Amino acid sequence: MPNSSSKKKKVFGTPEKPRLVVYRSLKYLYGQLVDDINHKTLLAVSNISKDLGQSLKKAGNKTKASKEIGKILAERAIKQKIEQVVFDRNGYLYHGRIKAFAEGAREGGLKF
Repeated sequence: MPNSSSKKKKVFGTPEKPRLVVYRSLKYLYGQLVDDINHKTLLAVSNISKDLGQSLKKAGNKTKASKEIGKILAERAIKQKIEQVVFDRNGYLYHGRIKAFAEGAREGGLKF
C-alpha cells in the first residue's frame, strides 16, 4: 500500500529549480518556494502578511488578490536570483485562485 507522501515525490524541487507550492484555505492563499534536497523553505508569501495588506485590499476579490500574491512572490524570487520553478498545485484543480496565482507568478517573471 503506498504511503501518503508518494504524491510529493512526483514534484521535486532543487536549489536551482525550487518547488513552488500553493495552499489555499477558504480565506487565505499561501505560496512558498521549497528546496526539497536541503529541506528548506526559501521564500514564503501569503495574504496574511501585514506588509501586503493594503495592496491586496485594492485587488478586490480573492481571485485578484491571488494573482497579486503570485506577482509579489515572483518579484521576491527574482531578487533572490530564482527564475525557474516547478509548480506544485498541491492536488488542487488548476482553476480559480490556483490558476490566478500561477498566472501572476508567470507575469512576475517565473518560468514553469
